[in-house]
Amino acid sequence: MFATLSDRLADTFKNLRGKGKLSEADIDATAREIRIALLEADVALPVVKEFVAAVKDRARGEEVSGALNPAQQVVKIVNDELVAILGGETRRLRYAKTGPTVIMLAGLQGAGKTTLAAKLALWLKEQGKTPMLVAADLQRPNAVQQLQVNGERVGVPVFAPEAGNGVGDPVAVARASVEEAKRKVHDVVIIDTAGRLGVDAELMRQAADIRDAVQPDEVLFVVDAMIGQDAVTTAQMFLDGVGYDGVVLTKLDGDARGGAALSIASITGKPVMFASNGEKMTDFDLFHPDRMASRILDMGDMLTLIEQAEKAFDQEEALKAAEKLGTKGGFTLEDFLQQMQQIRKLGSMSKIMGMLPGMGQFRDQLDNFDEREIDRIQAIIQSMTPAERDNPKIIDGSRRARIARGSGRQVSDVNQLVDRFFEARKMMEQMARGGGMPGMPGMPAMPGAGKRGKTKAQPKKGKGKRTSGNPAKAAQEAAAAKAAAAERPANPFGNNDEVDYEKAAAALDLPKDFSKFLK
Repeated sequence: MFATLSDRLADTFKNLRGKGKLSEADIDATAREIRIALLEADVALPVVKEFVAAVKDRARGEEVSGALNPAQQVVKIVNDELVAILGGETRRLRYAKTGPTVIMLAGLQGAGKTTLAAKLALWLKEQGKTPMLVAADLQRPNAVQQLQVNGERVGVPVFAPEAGNGVGDPVAVARASVEEAKRKVHDVVIIDTAGRLGVDAELMRQAADIRDAVQPDEVLFVVDAMIGQDAVTTAQMFLDGVGYDGVVLTKLDGDARGGAALSIASITGKPVMFASNGEKMTDFDLFHPDRMASRILDMGDMLTLIEQAEKAFDQEEALKAAEKLGTKGGFTLEDFLQQMQQIRKLGSMSKIMGMLPGMGQFRDQLDNFDEREIDRIQAIIQSMTPAERDNPKIIDGSRRARIARGSGRQVSDVNQLVDRFFEARKMMEQMARGGGMPGMPGMPAMPGAGKRGKTKAQPKKGKGKRTSGNPAKAAQEAAAAKAAAAERPANPFGNNDEVDYEKAAAALDLPKDFSKFLK
């Protein structure tokens, strides 16, 4: 959604690197590039003017002139201003003190209200609530049936006394739904209302009548983030005609420029509360202005990634996998398959990787990533026997040919998977034992993480002392070396031979528990 804006801002900040002090010309040039980037992203002109003015004013101030790294300080200023125009702080739902909390959804037809109603219900269900969906869109063909299907998918009951398709009174349905929720002890009611292709008097009147009939605790305006400047116009007209408490952005995973998301909160003064960024029912969450600003500036969104991982990963299985990594050869292909299946619950790999900092420079690779590659890897592993998964070392040539035939892949694909697995397991085991990264001998091990290996110094590689091939001459050289050793000062340990420290340590009579200090 924000790829164009993110790339333009990244190019702008590159021009500031290495400068110890920013001149007035540098600030003007940066502000001009930011203005162009925002306008190209379809951000509303009043918002662009206010944003650029705030950035220029702060960039000329002491916080940049006195900074050790002016370029990074400008990035921080832009980040702060992005958070501000996106709403500042995360706005959460207000729940009713008594009775069910009533949430009314409003918006144009095609914005995705019906699907979003089910997503919101699932999200509330995960928060420990008992929501009920209400089919009050009685005009759009099959709108009631669509809500019933979506409600069944997320396991939430749907109140639909009318068949819809132009028949029934939506105000009466909305009013009856509150009584039904009280009777069946549902603590949240989500009312899906009708939309229109454009704003008109009938749409506004019906929405206002439903609002007056149920007195909702929250009225959420659902807007398609892909419609650009028209989203801001529609949001303002709904605010004037019906009024709402917050905005929900849908289709944030689209390829539009995303200016609506940056404009609505600033123009209307109403916060963006939720965002829908995919087709799955789980692709829905609270809108965090600071995290969205971080994504736009290609600084990643690790908090959201961690939260999603906590939901998707089985903590007990993760602990077992971590314990296996601590033992050599304990982590198997079966464990690897289970971990990969849990990662798939997070969503597409390109979306997961996109949440990592600095991945904007690899956007082309992420966009072209073939999600089916993970399915192919799973097919190869699942074509192995349990013994082969537990001990991949037994997979010889004939077994690899059989696995390739069973998974519909080439033998080279099986070879590549097995080889990469061994390399990855070796790296993970070494890190788990505190040995640092392979190939990086300068990286110290973590204290107390495990054995550090032999402490005996390894001799330097090089040419050793040459010995003559003539037995008589070799004996003569050995006698000369012995005489030279006799002339050296006496060794403080009582002899003139090299000390075998390991043998000496073994001969010591030490306490039983003392041996761990010698490792």
